Amino acid sequence: MEPRSTLLLHQVSWGAVFAGAVIALVAQMILNMVGLGVGMATLDPTGNDTPSIASLSTGAGLWWVGSGIVASLIGGFLAGRLSGKPSAGTSGYHGLVSWAVTTLVIVYLLTSAAGSLVGGAFGGLSSVIGGAGSAIGGAAQTAAQTAAPSLTKLANPLDGIENQVRQTSGGQDPAALRDTAAQAVRAYLSGDAAQQAQAEARAADALAKAQGISPDEAKAQVQNYRKQYEQAAAEAKQKATAAAETTRKAAAQGSLYAALALVLGALAAFLGGRFGAVDPALASGTRRD
Repeated sequence: MEPRSTLLLHQVSWGAVFAGAVIALVAQMILNMVGLGVGMATLDPTGNDTPSIASLSTGAGLWWVGSGIVASLIGGFLAGRLSGKPSAGTSGYHGLVSWAVTTLVIVYLLTSAAGSLVGGAFGGLSSVIGGAGSAIGGAAQTAAQTAAPSLTKLANPLDGIENQVRQTSGGQDPAALRDTAAQAVRAYLSGDAAQQAQAEARAADALAKAQGISPDEAKAQVQNYRKQYEQAAAEAKQKATAAAETTRKAAAQGSLYAALALVLGALAAFLGGRFGAVDPALASGTRRD
């Protein structure tokens, strides 16, 4: 059976653990607010000398990781010191447990309704950030609006081709004929491959009646629409595949970086706890000046 002094030496002081966790949370909040202030100071509403979105995201991520490590070190040191343990190892473990409590609290706040309550206190600041972001992103929004028609055509190739069918008549044909031709072409492009020949014949016949052209010319137009549709669908698929691959890589890298940040935070908390260990002479009350 271990002596009572040994048991007391390794006993967990939960008061010290929670105190270290609270200090770590407050320290991280302060550091993140400082980082937010520095980041906002680099933004220029006129768009001159403003860092790119990628640079801002990278800087914000690095600051978040760095502030987490510093906050873990501070919280671990306090937990180790308040534990009153003369053993550096035991104080280090107090710092580590304090880091674990801090991490769980942060995860809870980020994934629960409590996060929205905490975030409500910063509603005004979020409005300021949103306003600055809107001013800086004006040029990007204009460019996106300019590119929107082509993106819509790629996302909905059938709609684009159907509009072409309706417009080629020049408004001289009855609306019923134009609608019939457009629907026939859509059915041909999106129909079953086994019935493609029949659908092509119906689409060519409807197109010839709507535009007053020969069946051969109508058939050539229908086949041209088929090529346009296949090309647009291939481009849309390629863009979707590229976007999915980019998202996958970003998620994988984010997970690895998050894991690394957690490991560094845990190490910092453990070392902070060891640094905060009470001097054995002070613990025993035998230290002499």
